[in-house]
Amino acid sequence: MQTHELNDLIRIYRDGLLLDTVPFWQKHSPDREFGGFFTLLDADGTVVGGDKPIWIQGRATWLFSTLYDTVEAKDEWLGLARHGIDFLTRHAFDTDGRMFYSVTRNGSPLRKRRYLFSEAFAAMAYAAYGKAAQSDAAMDRADEIFRLMLRYHTTPGLLEPKIIPATRQLKGISMPMILLGVSQVLRLYRDKPLYREVANDSIAQIRDHFLKPDFRALLENVGLNGEFLDEPVGRMINPGHAIEVAWFILEEARLSGGSAELINLGLQILDWSLDWGWDDVFGGIIYFRDCRNLPCEQYEHDMKLWWPHNEAIYGTLLAYHLSGDIKYLRWHRKVHDWAYAHFPDRQHGEWFGYLHCDGSISSRFKGNMWKGPFHLPRMQLNCWKLLEEIKHGRA
Repeated sequence: MQTHELNDLIRIYRDGLLLDTVPFWQKHSPDREFGGFFTLLDADGTVVGGDKPIWIQGRATWLFSTLYDTVEAKDEWLGLARHGIDFLTRHAFDTDGRMFYSVTRNGSPLRKRRYLFSEAFAAMAYAAYGKAAQSDAAMDRADEIFRLMLRYHTTPGLLEPKIIPATRQLKGISMPMILLGVSQVLRLYRDKPLYREVANDSIAQIRDHFLKPDFRALLENVGLNGEFLDEPVGRMINPGHAIEVAWFILEEARLSGGSAELINLGLQILDWSLDWGWDDVFGGIIYFRDCRNLPCEQYEHDMKLWWPHNEAIYGTLLAYHLSGDIKYLRWHRKVHDWAYAHFPDRQHGEWFGYLHCDGSISSRFKGNMWKGPFHLPRMQLNCWKLLEEIKHGRA
């Protein structure tokens, strides 16, 4: 990478984060009356609904805490982080210690699901806020939530099964993926043996159960011991998830001192997932694929969503940094150029989230029950910081 290109990319990611993405959410998302963050936003930031997904409340709180801790100690960022923590503490937890999936605008419980994603992002939020606010109590709360996640995940019967276990038993890659990612965040603030154990176990499951060399793919769902199920649910590839898993593993290599084994594993998953995901006709990353190249059952299978592109932009840059292989720099330019040509909203700021296969806009939503201030600003922050690291290393 040439020095001028390095500086140009730093500017794109840093300024995109600080002058576009974060200001959009700072202006439109905080609910000053009832607390927490609005996420149902039209293209110009107009609030189109008041219901609040808890996992995005955690994500927003993590973002503002992390910005305060790693970018600049701005009072506004810490205030917004506290704003999120207060809403989570008051409204997000049920009497059994678990968390709701969504609440109404004023915090009344609306929906509770069998998944543990609200808890995952709450653990990240409390940990990051604990560091930003120098609060041991918040860090302790993060640890409690993480341990509760593990108990519900590993204790049969505590969570309602998605399908009837006597007929079929499946597990999804989402749990080892999210446990790996959350354990890495927690270790940034408190390094406990449990967090390392969970990370190691998650990677072992990903490698031994979900990675299928016969298909050169990382599958979304397998049997309890990694068995392949030749049904649409068992043949499913989500390239965005797989790319995110790949860079989590590469990040684990960095945390563990540059393990060649982990780097090779992460690069293999990244290679296969980019091959499956890239659309050779229109460009961009396809949402779902079938590992036998059969039709996908998801009606949105060929859409282009913002977050797989965010994960691929950072994942390929990290792969280039750790391997030195120029092909990952080429992939980074390819994904970056397509994403920045199609997703950004030049009029109102931030990114559209949902495109048709040909790259045209499918929905004006800037935020909804799934899209919030997370994947895009995390990518921008991670790319900016990694490029500064590369630049500093050169100097």
